[in-house]
Amino acid sequence: MKTLLSLGHGYCAAALARRLIPQGWTVIGTTRNPARAAALQAAGVEPLVWPGDLGPVLDRATHILCSAGPVAGKDPFLTAVPKIAQAQVEWVGYLSTTGVYGDRQGAWVDETTPPAPARGRSGDRVEAEQQWLSSGLPVHVFRLAGIYGPGRGPFQKVKDGTARRILKDGQVFSRIHVEDIAQVLEASIHRPNPGAIYNVCDDEPTAPEVVLEHAADLLGLPHPPAIRFEDAALPPMARSFYEESRRVRNDRIKTELGVTLLYPTWREGLAEILAAEET
Repeated sequence: MKTLLSLGHGYCAAALARRLIPQGWTVIGTTRNPARAAALQAAGVEPLVWPGDLGPVLDRATHILCSAGPVAGKDPFLTAVPKIAQAQVEWVGYLSTTGVYGDRQGAWVDETTPPAPARGRSGDRVEAEQQWLSSGLPVHVFRLAGIYGPGRGPFQKVKDGTARRILKDGQVFSRIHVEDIAQVLEASIHRPNPGAIYNVCDDEPTAPEVVLEHAADLLGLPHPPAIRFEDAALPPMARSFYEESRRVRNDRIKTELGVTLLYPTWREGLAEILAAEET
């Protein structure tokens, strides 16, 4: 029997679990919030409140997925539980970010592009990637673009009038629907290649205001108000996104893993989210 130990069981891991559990997999998910344990169990996931004893579940795990962010450049699980590095598993996935490439002023990057992160969260991600890759485990790194999907679309903000189009010349982002993240992870599980790094994004990097305008058009509502980036009072995390611009290539997930994206652009993804919200 296959057992996935999901370290930091969140939005992306939940999408993967929805694929694996009907196939007979056991999924064990950690959470820092004891109140979430019941919700995980209702979704068919065996909950484990963290911090906790990972020893017994490491003995059961055949696969590990780590979705947790680094702390001061270190992975919280590898740091706290060195025994993870001795786990006898077939596959390990580490969820990172395309932010490790830094600002490329709109140029294209792929997995051969050397990371050039800005200081802070993206720099910590590079260090955590290396910590996993040097662990001796069969690790695969997945650099995720901006994640969207059910519950994480732009429609509610457009409806309630809180959406703003932040305008910055030449600004583009890459994005990925959560269900496409899940299918990439599943494809990698079936075609393991330890040490591999994969960019996980769709086919069309786009300026953020264009996506908001399309969402408003789908709703039949006016486009949200526009404001120049220089004049926008953005929180630090949001500002850091707008300070970087790059286009991310996704050829490797297609050629090596055989993935055909369910939502090759944000247009298909937004249409699916809206249709689901209206049912």
